[in-house]
Amino acid sequence: MEKLRPKKGLGQNFLIDGNIIERIVETAGISAEDHVLEIGAGRGALTRAIAGRGANVLAMELDRRLVPLLEKEFAGHGNVEIVQGDILEVDFPEMLLARFQGKWKVAANLPYNISSQVLLKCIDERALFSGLVLMLQREVGERLIAPCGCKEYGILTLFSRLHFNISRGFIIRPGSFFPVPKVDSVILRFQPLQEPRVDVGEEEFFRKLVRAAFSHRRKTLRNCLKGQSFVTDEEELMEVFAGCGIDSGRRGETLSLEEFAELSRALLKVESVRLKLEVNR
Repeated sequence: MEKLRPKKGLGQNFLIDGNIIERIVETAGISAEDHVLEIGAGRGALTRAIAGRGANVLAMELDRRLVPLLEKEFAGHGNVEIVQGDILEVDFPEMLLARFQGKWKVAANLPYNISSQVLLKCIDERALFSGLVLMLQREVGERLIAPCGCKEYGILTLFSRLHFNISRGFIIRPGSFFPVPKVDSVILRFQPLQEPRVDVGEEEFFRKLVRAAFSHRRKTLRNCLKGQSFVTDEEELMEVFAGCGIDSGRRGETLSLEEFAELSRALLKVESVRLKLEVNR
């Protein structure tokens, strides 16, 4: 394929290590029966490896310069379709289900600058997927598998853990890419759960709570939440903490997913009661 200068603004770091590419395909468990969404086809290195296993590949690429080169490269491959577009803008159900009604796998070398947004999109559309293998900046990957109580533990950890079993594959050193990035990357495998790991009440409310709890990481839960719309006053908030058996002086990073879920259900109940009273006035 013709060599083009990578665009820094698109976060392009092309994977050039054939051994790493094969390890990614192995980790994803790609077979001829699979339909695979590849996010960020780049120069097509991973696309070739997936297609070589006989899988049907829908390869998305944002860079308009690369799309005609990819189309030329895979013109003779009936199991590869190249699509130009922004993964953050595309309608996943519309795009994927029009091509295959079953579960898709996802394989991606994600640009570091959009990895969190893409992951959140995949969480929201998790029912479409049987599994995801994502290459992420190591720092981002460590957040996703971080244990409760450490500084890496945070919003993405909780949102992901609610719906996926996540396992770490392997570390990829900078020399496996062109241009060479300044950081390591990591392969993570995401296995969707049949049901959320815990009952959070309403997920939109749960996400709002988690974001508020981590809005100021050095502040206590009491200080992070007392100015929010969850409760009418601080006394009511303290009653909720007491009812859940959670010390309001703790910080968000010390709460497990189960504790956040319990707090979410309790606060949601308080809000529901308040809204009913307002309606009946």
